Amino acid sequence: MSDAAAPGGRFAWALTGSGHFLPESLAVAQRLPRVDLFLSAAAEEILPMYGLRLDVLRENFRIFTDRSASAVPVGFLYHERYHTLVIAPATSNTVAKCALGISDTLPTNMFAQAGKLGIQGIVFACDTEPVVITQAPREEVTLRPRRIEFDNVQRLRAFDGCSVVCSVPELEAVLDARLRALHLAWNASSS
Repeated sequence: MSDAAAPGGRFAWALTGSGHFLPESLAVAQRLPRVDLFLSAAAEEILPMYGLRLDVLRENFRIFTDRSASAVPVGFLYHERYHTLVIAPATSNTVAKCALGISDTLPTNMFAQAGKLGIQGIVFACDTEPVVITQAPREEVTLRPRRIEFDNVQRLRAFDGCSVVCSVPELEAVLDARLRALHLAWNASSS
């Protein structure tokens, strides 16, 4: 899909089972023009744990959930005009599956199909530092990612048309560059 078709196009934003900077990632998504959310089953489970309700999210986004074995919502990549797929935040499980070509969840299926369609991908990988402090539903947790998580992030970085980011500011910077390339702008208000 060419960027020339982008002004009428949409962002596809996939949510996984990660709570790492989840509210902050959704705040970034809300500032973008024309965003649809695609939720894995795990994302639907964790959203309420972080005080995020689907009925409230539907006020700002079209939402598609994974209720089928074949990830039927992936078909929207073929029928709608999506110029960018964002997976943010992405669990180490999602990163590993994407890096190894496994597509058995809605986000990983979307990643595979977006790549095959030439749709730009942006993945906010969570396990990218030797020590990761993350906000779990009830408390902060300190994690120490393993070498395999770092290796999978590196594998994913090698994919054509895929940007891997490691922080909310980096996500915003890559999206800002993407908006400029598409001749689009951030929403003026996030209310």
